[in-house]
Formats: sequence, structure tokens, C-alpha cells
Amino acid sequence: MKTIQKVLIIFCLMLSFQSINAQDRSNPWLVSVGFNAVGLQGDLIGSASLSESDYKSMSFGVPSLSVFRSIYGGLSLGAQFSFNSLKSETNVSDAKFSTIEGALKYGFARDSKVSPFLKAGFGRTSFGIGSDDGFNAATNATDTYFGGAGLSFKLGDKFDAFVESSYRSTQDAPEGNYFQHVFGVALKFGGVDTDGDGVYDKNDECPDVPGLEEFAGCPDSDGDGIADKIDACPDKAGTVEMNGCPDTDGDGISDIEDACPDQAGTVDMNGCPDSDKDGINDKDDTCPNEAGPIENNGCPWGDMDRDGVPDKDDACPSLGGSASNNGCPEIPEDIISELLSESSMIQFMASSSVIKGEESKGVLNKIKTILESYPKSEIIVEGYASSDGSKAYNQKLSEARAASVKEALTALGTVGSRISTIGYGEDKPIGDNNRAAGRKINRRVQFSVSKK
Repeated sequence: MKTIQKVLIIFCLMLSFQSINAQDRSNPWLVSVGFNAVGLQGDLIGSASLSESDYKSMSFGVPSLSVFRSIYGGLSLGAQFSFNSLKSETNVSDAKFSTIEGALKYGFARDSKVSPFLKAGFGRTSFGIGSDDGFNAATNATDTYFGGAGLSFKLGDKFDAFVESSYRSTQDAPEGNYFQHVFGVALKFGGVDTDGDGVYDKNDECPDVPGLEEFAGCPDSDGDGIADKIDACPDKAGTVEMNGCPDTDGDGISDIEDACPDQAGTVDMNGCPDSDKDGINDKDDTCPNEAGPIENNGCPWGDMDRDGVPDKDDACPSLGGSASNNGCPEIPEDIISELLSESSMIQFMASSSVIKGEESKGVLNKIKTILESYPKSEIIVEGYASSDGSKAYNQKLSEARAASVKEALTALGTVGSRISTIGYGEDKPIGDNNRAAGRKINRRVQFSVSKK
């Protein structure tokens, strides 16, 4: 009786091991029910009432009950009880049979469909003769040690079927050894599932959020087959290549990184198209179908006079010109020749810078008209003198004559900054200063076109 009490104490201690780090935190408890078969091995020495010759070599009975608690790795601690009736082969009555035991169990390959296990323990075995007074479990009770092995067959997350065999050795009268075989089903329970999604917290990578078993307990809100925790767009269905995000325009850039998610574009344009290939995406390009610089918002610079010089650089945007003259027309050679010819008709009195004659005024008006036709051209007025007087005097006189012509052109409306002057004195004569006619034509001005 004391031995039975010891077994019960062990069982109660086992029930208190809730805080132990168990082999299976999902379902640390295992309760089983089944039927058993007892096979006697030789006479049970010490009891005249129990002999192998009086009973069948194998007797089947129910129930066999057990409860185990996983305590570490594959190791479990538990208690078990079996009841049977040894069937008589002779005139003797059937013998009642029962066991109550504490046991250790160790399972292998616990995640497999079929898991082998070993079991060993100690308890009490009782043999008794049936009578009208009922069965007395204390009758012919003996201490028993046992060891065995079995197989568990996974039927689901919570149910197993199992079969086991153990060899048992009794220590007191009646002494003897026997085999016990148990077949049954087991229920696993005690697992924690905080979010109630059917995936136990031990295996749930998102234990506080309901999810799906195929995603280890994590949700897939958009149903794209990518768990929310690794989905860059958990609320929009996407692809693995796009980290769970959609690519609406199919340009290989996910919508969250695509500045133009509805228009196929390129990576360097942040997912936007650049139809004219000018390096400015269409949405920021004022002229998306004409290549142009960013300074002009993607539009080509205008060239109103079509002279090849952009209006922004063209000093004469409405007049065709050359790049060398900033887009303005250059005075052609025949006009330059005409200027030289006309300038000889401007006459001065001797020792004077005063322009004389109506003919001179006509020449000045013609030169003004030429300058208006070439608005960005500049001219140089060159003043000359005859050899009358000193060289220094003639130098100043030539400068005064050039200035007088500039003043006359300015009075006619020509911008003064377009006219520069220079005096050459009595140098560069075109007539003979020893003759009156020669000195007359040497008192002159000449025009040339500035090349700057």
C-alpha cells in the first residue's frame, strides 16, 4: 500500500511541472486510453491459486489509462493504470489483474508521422481471485519494475494512435514475470494559442495576430501568398519579385517606388517614361515629344528666324544671322564697299571739322539706313587731314572730323555706342598733298565695319 502511495505522490508532483521548459510547448500534456493484453511467463511462484497452467497465456482487457507531461526535450513523466481479467483454462475462477505505475517516457523523431519511444517505470501489480465479495486490489499485490518500447502514429495535431509492449518483473509474492501489450489512442492538449488562429504560440511567428498555418501563424492580408511581416505592401496584392507590392504598369518597378505607377518607364526616370529621350521624364517635360534642355523645361529653344542660333542666344531673333555675329546679319562685302564709296563724298572745309554740303547729309542718311538694316553691326569712323598745318594739329583735326560724323549720325537716330571713332592725322593720304586737289580729297572720313 505504501508503494501505491509513492506512485500517487510522484504523479501529483508531475502535475505541478507546468513551468518546466517542455519538449512540446504546444501540447505538453498527453492522455491516452486503450486496451491491454497480459501474457504470463511461467508459474507465479508463491501463490498456489495462480498458475500459468490454470490461465490462458494471453488475456485481453480494458481499460488502460495514462497521463504524461513533457518535461524536457523528448522526455516525459507520467502515471498509468491498467485493468484486466486473467481468463481461466480450468475450473478456477478468473483472476483480476491491475497495475498502477509511475513512468518515464522518451520519444524519438517527434515531428515524424511515426515516432518510436522507450518507457520505464515502477509501480504495483495486483492479482486476485474473483469472489462474491468483489475484487480487492490489495490481494496478492507486488512491486513491479518494467521497461518497454512502442510506436506512436500521428493522426493530427492533437491525436495519436499507439502500440507498446513492456516486460515486467514482480518483486514480492506472487513473484514472476509477464508481458503487457497496450493498444490505444492519445490526446495531446495544453497548448497555448494566444491569437486563436489554430497555430500554437511555440510555432507561431506572429503569436499576437491571427494568421495562417502556411505562413507559420502570420497573416497575409492581401492574399498574395506573401506574409504581411515580409510584405512591403501588405494591403495590396503583389509578387515575390516586387517584395509583395504590385507593378501596375509592368515596368519592373514596384508601385511604391514608381513615380508613374500607371505608365511604364525606366529605373533612371523613377519609373516614368521619357518619350523624347532628353533625360526629363514626361510628367515634368513641357514638350514630352520634342527633346529639349532642362533649363527650358524639356522644350527645344526657339529659333524664330531659323538661322540656327537659338533665340535665347540670338541678339537678332527676328533677323537671320550668323553664330559668329550672335545671330545677327553681317554687313555683306558689297555694302561695305558702298560704305567706303559713300564716305568719300563727305566733305570738310580746310582746317575745319564742320561737314559741308547737302550731298554730305544725303550720304549720312544712307549710312543710317544701312545701320538700321544690320542692327547689331558696329562701324568705325576714321578721320583724316591734309598736310596743311603741323602734324599735331592735323592729328587733332582728324579726330574732330571723325567725332563730327558720329555726332551727325547720332542726331539722325543711330545709337552712339555702335559708332567708334579714330583719327589718323595726315597719315594715309589718298591724294597728293602738294596739289590743292589732292589736299581736298585728303580732308575726309572713311567707314569700316568693326570685327569685334
